[in-house]
Amino acid sequence: MAIVPPIKSQGIKTKLVDWIQSSIENEAYERWVEPFMGTGVVGFNVRPKQALMCDSNPHIINFYNGIKEGEITSAKVNNFLTEEGQKLLNSNGEYYYEVRQRFNEKGNSLDFLFLSRSCFNGMMRFNRKGGFNVPFCKKPNRFAQALVTKITNQVKNVSKIIELGDFIFKHQDFQETLKELKASDLVYSDPPYIGRHVDYFDSWSEEEEVLLNTGLVHSKAKYLLSTWLSNKYRTNEYVFSIWEDSFISTKEHFYHVGGKEKNRNSVNEALISNIELTNSIPTNTMKSKIENGESQLTTTERKYQFPLQLTMKLEEESQHKNHTKND
Repeated sequence: MAIVPPIKSQGIKTKLVDWIQSSIENEAYERWVEPFMGTGVVGFNVRPKQALMCDSNPHIINFYNGIKEGEITSAKVNNFLTEEGQKLLNSNGEYYYEVRQRFNEKGNSLDFLFLSRSCFNGMMRFNRKGGFNVPFCKKPNRFAQALVTKITNQVKNVSKIIELGDFIFKHQDFQETLKELKASDLVYSDPPYIGRHVDYFDSWSEEEEVLLNTGLVHSKAKYLLSTWLSNKYRTNEYVFSIWEDSFISTKEHFYHVGGKEKNRNSVNEALISNIELTNSIPTNTMKSKIENGESQLTTTERKYQFPLQLTMKLEEESQHKNHTKND
């Protein structure tokens, strides 16, 4: 079972970790590097002996450095969320906005965790001034004891992984991380998906995608990039232009991130690499498959017992029941 980090965010790769790990399980490298750490779920599950974890969001880096330095412990998290959760309940949810204002003024890492786990739909969104601006999830009893215990255990698990490995956490732009790469590294890049919605800390453009490709290629390091190949509306053409000399492995995945069912659709996820991965093919071969109307999946296609929309509805109802039970 995958290790789930305490910080929550949309697009987290928890359900894709096994696929990513199995794709590189036979690859040798000295250091694991992530220019876009995000929640850290991939690196924490890979558990490298040495890792450089970087992100342009200072709050993520401050949080994990706090765990590394012993400033944030599972006991402190348990006490904090229990106390703040009770205030949230007593205020019928309005206390969330007090914490959000406090966080935007002072940047406290425990407040960041609180917001991450009680904001609407697990979103991590910031305005142009860097202020967290996601509304409340409308669950005043959000931090019931079961959830507090769950988050506490997640902090404890991540703390052990960091303690057993040589982890360095840096707040810096991806271009600075690219300058530090060595040929002996394995670089896992999970940039904001080009052509899709982004936020303040994760704004992303074609120019930046080109810079990422150029930096990775020039570093001579092994690299692995998470991106999207296609959804029911369109295909990510950047895969065949910017990453044309790479290998691609694909897997069907669902993102349950929208408030409406129409926003909860299947995406063909892609792993792009300069090494031949398990079940991967050259990107130009994938382009030919698409042009010929063949399957875009290199992994086993998912089979459904029920019609797709019914399956999604049942999953959503199941998630709602679990949340209700935990809260």
